[in-house]
Amino acid sequence: MGLHLYDTRTRRVRPFVPQRPGHVGVYVCGPTVQSPPHVGHIRTALAFDLLRRWLTQSGLSVTFVQNVTDIDDKIIVNADRAGTSVWELATRQTRAFEDAYRAVGILPPTISPRATGHIPEMLEMIGVLVERGFAYSGAGSVWFRVGAFADYGALSHQRPAAMHPSPESEPGKADPRDFALWKAVKPGEPSWSSPWGPGRPGWHLECSAMAGKYLGDVFDIHGGGLDLVFPHHENERAQSVCAAELAVAAGAGAAGASAAAATATAGAAAAAAGAAGEMARYWMHVGLLTTGGTKMSKSLGNSFFVTDALAAVRPQVLRYHLLSAHYRSSLEYSEQTLDESAAAHDRIETFVRNALDILGGPAEATALAAEADRVAGTEAADADLAWSEFAAALDDDLGVGRALAALFGVVGRGNQVLSKTHSRELAGWVDVARRMLTVLGLDPVEQWPTAGAELRPALDGVMDVLLDLRSAARARRDYSEADSIRSRLAAAGVVIEDTPEGQRWHLT
Repeated sequence: MGLHLYDTRTRRVRPFVPQRPGHVGVYVCGPTVQSPPHVGHIRTALAFDLLRRWLTQSGLSVTFVQNVTDIDDKIIVNADRAGTSVWELATRQTRAFEDAYRAVGILPPTISPRATGHIPEMLEMIGVLVERGFAYSGAGSVWFRVGAFADYGALSHQRPAAMHPSPESEPGKADPRDFALWKAVKPGEPSWSSPWGPGRPGWHLECSAMAGKYLGDVFDIHGGGLDLVFPHHENERAQSVCAAELAVAAGAGAAGASAAAATATAGAAAAAAGAAGEMARYWMHVGLLTTGGTKMSKSLGNSFFVTDALAAVRPQVLRYHLLSAHYRSSLEYSEQTLDESAAAHDRIETFVRNALDILGGPAEATALAAEADRVAGTEAADADLAWSEFAAALDDDLGVGRALAALFGVVGRGNQVLSKTHSRELAGWVDVARRMLTVLGLDPVEQWPTAGAELRPALDGVMDVLLDLRSAARARRDYSEADSIRSRLAAAGVVIEDTPEGQRWHLT
């Protein structure tokens, strides 16, 4: 059926058709680097990592832009509390986010722009909005005129008249709903020069300028967490649509009119813009993380830093857990749910490693799987059907639940034929399992090789000696010694299995 995605603005799942054949432009709102990353940040990033991997798997080229907001009210406040500079804090936390993304296998962005590196583009955008009557200056700040954009509220499905006023109550703001494009300088804060006086950009403006620079006025997918729908993405959309060429005709000459006339003129421009196009053709938002059924939030004191999470579970298990629920749903994060995910992930990993051990390694397994495809028997057809079910699930708005069901079906079928050494059937099942795991970023061979792989030959030799000792103990009926060897290895993280083909071992 091809990829279908849920679009927040239209509130429906729509067929995904790139605006440029063969290429997809994606902009994801990255971190505001005021403090270390928590698992909620990682969940959002993983959802878009899966999207990117699936788009690539489907044969599309992806330009993936994820910004870093390195100047913001919260960064300034936290730097002051810590007794450090804004730049030192932002740099340190940016590295912390990069480390966290890398730890769970998130692909690096194609482009990772920083807000402070794009002040000229932001000033240019403000100038256009002022010229067209969508923005006005006051007391050294510049404000977006919400009442001038007739389509404001369409993304978050709100009526402007029912909206709460913006908390920004600084001097010079004409309407409580208006939001800052440029903030007048305050004592001790970083600032840049501008035609309206020294100051710094508003948060919403930063993403509009960076998305436009790297992806154009209209691009394919804009994403972020569910908490960004309003006001951040609503305001981004308003700025970008009104600043784009879509609004030129009706907005021209509005700057010299009275406020009322400017509002009316700009409103007509915005209506034309809303009818003609959008900033993003699809808006995607990731659901909230909960703990104990309550939204996870730094303000509530119930969020978990990534470093703490990785001290409790392996990074691939954390990745599995945060991907295990549909991206638009809420996901519970607790010791119990992590244990459940660890058990599920270990079942998959154990099957892959055991199958490859039996088949003689990844290269031999791949060759046997290719042979199975040439023979094209019932087993190959079943594996192809399993892949088709997996692909259909991800094509349906990244339906990861059904995709995992298809994966576990493959693991179950593969476990049934584990005893068949050099079996084309087993090779086919482990091959399709690894194809699925590669899309999920969870392949234990290529993406998550065992730490200390360079020591594997030595470990194999040591294990051969120990298994020979255990076999000798069993041969002389010294079962106590045989059980002792097995128990001591289990305590060290090595599982011994007795099979019709002999003893087999793997790491837990």
